[in-house]
Amino acid sequence: MTDTTTQDTAARPDLPDRLCTNPRSPHYVAAIFEHDVGIRLNGKQRFDVEEYCISEGWVKVAAAKALDRRGQPLLMTLKGKVEAFYTEPA
Repeated sequence: MTDTTTQDTAARPDLPDRLCTNPRSPHYVAAIFEHDVGIRLNGKQRFDVEEYCISEGWVKVAAAKALDRRGQPLLMTLKGKVEAFYTEPA
């Protein structure tokens, strides 16, 4: 049983510096979203992150119910220390 758990962690791709949840984005990587990804901004875990960049220190989150003309949510940029990690399965 321990062999399967080590294989699962080895099969996870490395988290990139920048990642987006929108499939239209050039920063979208489908293989990463097969696993649960967590984001911490300034030490607090966020569950509403649409896009992040670790090196530049920002995350983008949806701004309430506002939509742009293409029907995509408007995004606000929040700055701080960003950490991306894989969450443990429950």
